[in-house]
Amino acid sequence: MSETSPAGPGEPGASGDLANQADQTPVLQLRGVTRTHGRDAQAVQALVDASLELRAGEFVAIMGPSGSGKSTLLNLAGGLDAPTGGQVLVEGVDLGTLSVTRRAVLRRRSVGYVFQDFNLLPGLTAAENVAFPLELDGWSVRKARPVACAVLDEVGVGDLADRRPEDMSGGQAQRVAIARALVGPRRLLLADEPTGALDSTTGTEILQVLRARADQGAAVLLVTHEARFAAWADRTIYLRDGRIVDTTGPSDVSVLLNEAAS
Repeated sequence: MSETSPAGPGEPGASGDLANQADQTPVLQLRGVTRTHGRDAQAVQALVDASLELRAGEFVAIMGPSGSGKSTLLNLAGGLDAPTGGQVLVEGVDLGTLSVTRRAVLRRRSVGYVFQDFNLLPGLTAAENVAFPLELDGWSVRKARPVACAVLDEVGVGDLADRRPEDMSGGQAQRVAIARALVGPRRLLLADEPTGALDSTTGTEILQVLRARADQGAAVLLVTHEARFAAWADRTIYLRDGRIVDTTGPSDVSVLLNEAAS
């Protein structure tokens, strides 16, 4: 089976004219994606026949009750898990056609992921954590550090550049994790409850950062349980029992939640 090699920073297709790209290949496509855990009587369908497209410059929120498949969808979109059926494409590349190594390269170059539990490397400072994906991709420390520090400033923790995770509060560590997801020429940002460890004011500031990145041309997919954060998105997709049951614009989120609860 042939593999498609993702473009790296500075290569054709790594960035380019975002306005033209937005009219062409979607940054993310899920085509009839299903994810089943276990077999036979123990089989549990975490996601069922899910299809969506996310284009450059678009901000989409995913909502639904606990166990509805939100995190599963995000893991599949980022290539951290493989579907049982269907296809996941990132910038036109079918992740199912890639080896483990090629899939990791594509994730590192094209996808920024904010995890619920931060996943910061404890032995590295904030700046080193944020610069790490760039260095894995061949950037020198001298080139990567100022870029990392600029993103730390963007999310409001530039003063923590030389501090290690053990010396940060939960909210500070979350901002560093968000900075790591934003660094470099990544066109797909996946955020799994990125405001969970933050107070209301800081959470709003982070949503402003994600909204700005979408306005600059990135595709942003946000999992959240809070309607006020989903309202920053261009549209909201609602999941229940692993199925996409509705899609709304930002002004309709509260209405959707009320209907789902009834």
